Amino acid sequence: MGERLVCPRCGTTLDEWKQPKVTVDVLVEDPSGSILLIRRRNPPDGWAIPGGFVDVGETLEAAAVREILEETGLRVALTGQFHTYSDPSRDPRHHTVTTVFLGRPVDPAAAPVAGDDAIEAAFFPPGAPPTPLAFDHALVLADFLKFRESGNSMPFNEK
Repeated sequence: MGERLVCPRCGTTLDEWKQPKVTVDVLVEDPSGSILLIRRRNPPDGWAIPGGFVDVGETLEAAAVREILEETGLRVALTGQFHTYSDPSRDPRHHTVTTVFLGRPVDPAAAPVAGDDAIEAAFFPPGAPPTPLAFDHALVLADFLKFRESGNSMPFNEK
């Protein structure tokens, strides 16, 4: 939606376009089937699937790999795109659209170390995550469990 803005100094009229912010999240599954979650440093409080905002000039995939590394210290290999979530109320701060990827640690023995926006990072069974979960991440995990129960699984190749 566009709005007309008038510069208070020069009187120039400009269009302002309000658009959703683009984000990515990654469901990182370890060899045991547990999912990587972070405890957020900033509001909204709670646990979350690691991810964040896509930078200008960055692909969704590059942003996903970068965000995991920044928040958990883990290098991940993306194995697929899971789903895109776009409910305008999914983030209480503003309208965001997130693409959720599936991934696995490049080094399955590496332990996550919280960094950047995370104060804690750990693997949890997807059906028993810590609470509270931020954003719509309870829905994302529920969708992931349905995905798994339907016979789908994330490929885990140790290369």
